Amino acid sequence: MELNAVLLDTSAYSAFRRGLAPAVHVLRTVAEIAVTPVVLGELLAGFRLGKHRSENEEELSSFLDSPRVRIVPVDETTADRYAAILAALRRAGTPIPTNDMWIAASAMQHGLVVLTSDAHFERVPQVLVRLLPST
Repeated sequence: MELNAVLLDTSAYSAFRRGLAPAVHVLRTVAEIAVTPVVLGELLAGFRLGKHRSENEEELSSFLDSPRVRIVPVDETTADRYAAILAALRRAGTPIPTNDMWIAASAMQHGLVVLTSDAHFERVPQVLVRLLPST
């Protein structure tokens, strides 16, 4: 599947920062990279718990400054998609982490493919996923 735009999951950003070839390739070739406030929150929390907070925050700020990167809002429509995803996953007995349901809801709302190394995104109905190798 050729990608034009992706919604970046935290795991994909981490893979990109570590220089993992599949993540680097996708992020260098797509026209648009969307990021949700949920992913930003996960990244910033991780930075605060780590030893290289300032460096990581500067790298993220530089990444977000790219004209190809946009932050998509979480709003009432996102909340409606989240509720639909949560209900479907619970009925199917296949829950995923709460933050990942919000990320999937944003992907559904904006018609984006989730770029991730977390296979559980594939359980979400009506959300397209580009799965990166986990390493």
